[in-house]
Amino acid sequence: MVDTTLRDGEQAPGVVFTTLEKLEIAAALARIGMDEIEAGIPAMGEGACCDIKKIAALHLPCILSSWCRADQKDIEKAAACKTQGVHISFPTSSILLKTFGKDEAWVMKSLAKLVRFARKYFDRVSVGAQDATRTQQDFLYEFSALASEAGAQRVRIADTVGMISPFTVMNLIAGLVARVPGLDFEFHGHNDLGMATANAVTAVDAGASALSVTVNGLGERAGNAPLEEVAMALFEKGGYGGTINKTLITELCLLVARASGQQIHPSKPIIGRNVFRHESGIHCSGLLKAPCSYQLFESEKIGKKGFECVIGYHSGSAAIIHALEQQGIFIDKTAAKKLIPLVRQRAGLQKSVLTPAELKELYFRATCSCAMGARGAGKKRSAIEILWSVDVFAA
Repeated sequence: MVDTTLRDGEQAPGVVFTTLEKLEIAAALARIGMDEIEAGIPAMGEGACCDIKKIAALHLPCILSSWCRADQKDIEKAAACKTQGVHISFPTSSILLKTFGKDEAWVMKSLAKLVRFARKYFDRVSVGAQDATRTQQDFLYEFSALASEAGAQRVRIADTVGMISPFTVMNLIAGLVARVPGLDFEFHGHNDLGMATANAVTAVDAGASALSVTVNGLGERAGNAPLEEVAMALFEKGGYGGTINKTLITELCLLVARASGQQIHPSKPIIGRNVFRHESGIHCSGLLKAPCSYQLFESEKIGKKGFECVIGYHSGSAAIIHALEQQGIFIDKTAAKKLIPLVRQRAGLQKSVLTPAELKELYFRATCSCAMGARGAGKKRSAIEILWSVDVFAA
């Protein structure tokens, strides 16, 4: 797992991490068990180099790498930052080569030269095929074979514009692994079509030994493959072994959300607020009996506390009983069913769920209304008995 939140993640529009935030994020990534952290781009200037050096000075228990263009001066600046690894990115598709005014011959000549140069300074050298998913496959094979021959340990296959699908990823990665045995391949997916997580997981199934990810999927345009989604898909449900401490996922995601100023969408997979909130009567009834009935995994596995049954238009009696019990009010199923129409009316009018206080207020208001309506009968009954014997919901 190679986290590039501090590099590709910070390239999201409007995102700028302070030095302190970079140090906090790097430390949190190390705590969660990240194998490698891409710390930044030395070519961005002295400020970026200073930040990378400060992260390196933390001596975190993971590999630290710098990202470089295919330029010797970039590599020299990275060497001065004292990271253990370096990543050198090359444009490989015809579209990008034309954009940069280069050709395939330049790529191959520069690849061999720059990898050998980088090996003088770095223990680990990886190279990137930028826009690999729009690159001619034969050229991609040649690029990978030469990278291995020159001394690179890993080639990054970048889906730069997020256009690939899982089936194509399977064929692409499997083909590379077969054609260039002994070389590690890393998949770097973008989420433009909403398939970054699926593509990353498929890449591993196909033989990729590394994945680029960012916390919360932070990154350019629609972002990158989200660390939290990929980790849970691989290590919780996929049967793969890994070093990620999943119980620290929530803490890490909240830290990056604050630092980036990018709010986490309520329905964001894994970490969104709604992932463990339920309103449906059938779902809440089942969850109160067995949490696994309508949830893929327990919230505690990512560092959250339990699930929440909210009261709203679709709530049933079990959820209402549970919600009132949490406030010290005990009613039976028959009473709860009679309260459902009033809950639906309130939720429909305000177009939102009811807070615990609103549900409690609704209960007592109904109780008081029933009590006053029954006084004329001259019968001494408790308020709760009166509530459920008088039809106050007719209106």
